[in-house]
Parts: sequence; structure tokens; C-alpha cells
Amino acid sequence: MPHDHSHHSHDHDAHGHHHHHDHAPHGAGHNHAHADHMHSHMHEQDEAADLQVLAVQFIDGYLQAKDKASYLKLAGVPFERASSTGPKALKLIDVELKTEWQVGTASPSFGSRELSYLPFPGEMVSERTNMSLIYVSMEEKSVLDIRDFLLTRKKEIET
Repeated sequence: MPHDHSHHSHDHDAHGHHHHHDHAPHGAGHNHAHADHMHSHMHEQDEAADLQVLAVQFIDGYLQAKDKASYLKLAGVPFERASSTGPKALKLIDVELKTEWQVGTASPSFGSRELSYLPFPGEMVSERTNMSLIYVSMEEKSVLDIRDFLLTRKKEIET
């Protein structure tokens, strides 16, 4: 697909020579790269990566802790949470760990109803463990992803 790009005066040096720039192809829906647009994506990716590192460390600590309940208390995990019916109606009853292995990717194909599927070779298969906090009341069940909890804690600590 052709990529239209207007060249500004900074593309010429003091002698008036034109410099060619190699432009990487942009993702679907992008026909430009604004610095602030790219910066916001990079900031979100950095924050997500930081959060994933925190989650991995939190899960490792939990697995190694002899007293799991004390570990959760020290980390500030609430044993009671608000529900739709009251401020402390939900009680923490389970901590669920789920390990997943990503063995490929699938994404919408351009101009098609089919998925574009890319299975990974063995060395690219990645493992990730997610943790969920399971709260219940007589009326409802609520699942809190550990990354959501950690993000809330991180914001509380920063303010």
C-alpha cells in the first residue's frame, strides 16, 4: 500500500540536499505517526509491562509464602469488598492461579471474515500465570484479577 508522507524542511540539510528516510509500515488504521500518539502507546505498553512484572513478583511471593493469608494481608489484599448490595458484603474465599501457554496468535484479516493465524515455533511458546481473587456473598460472586488489584495499590501508593 503506498504511504503518503510530506517532507518538511528538516528533511534537507544546510546544503539543500534531500535525505531519504526509511519508514516502517504502520499498523492497520494508521497512516501517520504523531509523537504524542506514539508516546501514549509507548506509555501504556510500559505501564502494562511494569504491571506484569509486579504481578509475576506478587505471584512468586505468594507461592513461596508459608502463611498465604498473612501474605495477602501484608500486601493489602482486602478480605471483604463492596458488592452491589452493601459495602462489605463480599468475602474473599479463594485465590485462583491459572497457568496458560501462548502457542500462537490470531487476529482479524484485512478484508476477510477469516482469522489470520500464526502458530509459534516451540522456542516462542510463552508461559504466563494469572492470579484471581474470588469473592462471594449470598447473592453474587466477584473475580478480581491480581493486576487490577496491583494497579489500584500502585495508584494509592503514588498519591
